[in-house]
Amino acid sequence: MTGSQKNTLAYFFDLADASLSTGYHNLYTKYAFQDDAAKNDAKKTADPVIPGSTIDQENRKSDDSGTAPVFDADDSLEKIAGEIRMCSACKLSAQRKNAVPGEGISRPLVLVVGEGPGADEDALGRPFVGRAGGLLDKMLESIGLSREKNCFIANIVKCRPPNNRDPENDESTVCIHFLERQIDVLKPLVILSLGKISAGLLLNTNESISRLRGSWKLYRRIPLLPTFHPSYLLRDEHQKAFAWEDMKSLCRRLAELSPLYAAETAELRVSRKI
Repeated sequence: MTGSQKNTLAYFFDLADASLSTGYHNLYTKYAFQDDAAKNDAKKTADPVIPGSTIDQENRKSDDSGTAPVFDADDSLEKIAGEIRMCSACKLSAQRKNAVPGEGISRPLVLVVGEGPGADEDALGRPFVGRAGGLLDKMLESIGLSREKNCFIANIVKCRPPNNRDPENDESTVCIHFLERQIDVLKPLVILSLGKISAGLLLNTNESISRLRGSWKLYRRIPLLPTFHPSYLLRDEHQKAFAWEDMKSLCRRLAELSPLYAAETAELRVSRKI
């Protein structure tokens, strides 16, 4: 067995333990397992890599996103999407028309994370294509972003919950490793989480989205900004002013992180007083 295979197996054991003990998923330490062929017979196990240790710092130097990969370095978006479409690990798979892996560019400035597909997304196999998707596209466009140019859009769960209910804990726990693998491959500069479900799972919190929105957090050393879900904004348009403040904050952070984005949006930021 390879070190990568052992690491993935250990991850799922940790995932199951977290689900049974706390009901929440946390990011666990990456273990420094070795391939069987390379191991010394006198030493059958490897110590975990301690976060912040010299080994951990060296591991992170080669990763320009500042996050240590959790899964196989040879992973790809295509491989992950194929596994998602074949997945039957939870009850959502039994009634889906199409799984929805996500879409966008392979090295995005922003990874947008929602909670799960709706009816339109289930029918087409694409994320955020209904009314909420149309509003999301307008929100991104307002600060020079789009799924075609500089974003990737995905969800916590990849199959539609019935009647558009919230994903249940067991469904999210089983499915979130796909998103984590996507993050390893995508290496986004920033994550924009939409709604309470997405922010709550990524940040391991029960805080309301009204309290979380607009406040920058970190997820695996990646800046993360929670904001309202577009479907909520369609129901309560009074909240759109707060969402616009969040988008302006996202725009300012991206301009700090990406000189190219800063140059491309210079006039936009002046005209819209960002």
